[in-house]
Amino acid sequence: MARFERRAGSYETGPLGHWHRLVAERTAEIALQAVPAPRAVLDVGCGTGVLLRLLAERIRGQVPLLGVDPSPAMITEGHAVRDLDARVGLVEGTAEDLPFPDDRFDLVVSSVSFDHWADQSGGLHEAARVLAPEGRLVLADLFAAWLGITGWVGRPRARTPAAAERLLARARLRPVIWRRVYSLGPLPLVQAVVAASDLV
Repeated sequence: MARFERRAGSYETGPLGHWHRLVAERTAEIALQAVPAPRAVLDVGCGTGVLLRLLAERIRGQVPLLGVDPSPAMITEGHAVRDLDARVGLVEGTAEDLPFPDDRFDLVVSSVSFDHWADQSGGLHEAARVLAPEGRLVLADLFAAWLGITGWVGRPRARTPAAAERLLARARLRPVIWRRVYSLGPLPLVQAVVAASDLV
């Protein structure tokens, strides 16, 4: 948490900020292919709200675009963005305890924050809880078969697609499609899974 507090003021600048925006742009495209006209959107681990602002540029109407992040500094920076779309709302909170009612959103997104959730299984259960019956979860993060080795070299949070699908299944979420978001040469690094509730 402390490093995100320190990074908040420069989160959208420099090479890493540029990379985050590229990933967010591709995630937004995938999300709107999955749910072309959402009625309510939630971004879990929204940071300064980059992904929500990109979605706001593409979504018409009075659609609430809400984000939750555990870092107060990230939320503060997000609220300070000039000409912030009035539909965008950012609140402090965690993936594991989302401050929203059941079945609230038909589009739940998360872009390169899953790797940092304290309890990934708990966060996915919460995402499933707030997801409307016909809605979609779009989860973009470090998902690649070759990342399986990273658990042995100090990065146990990275997930393979197979491991991610096991976590989704425990949360009663069903993968619909995987999409590549960002690659290192021929190797996938960031991939997005579009998932639906298996209770429908």
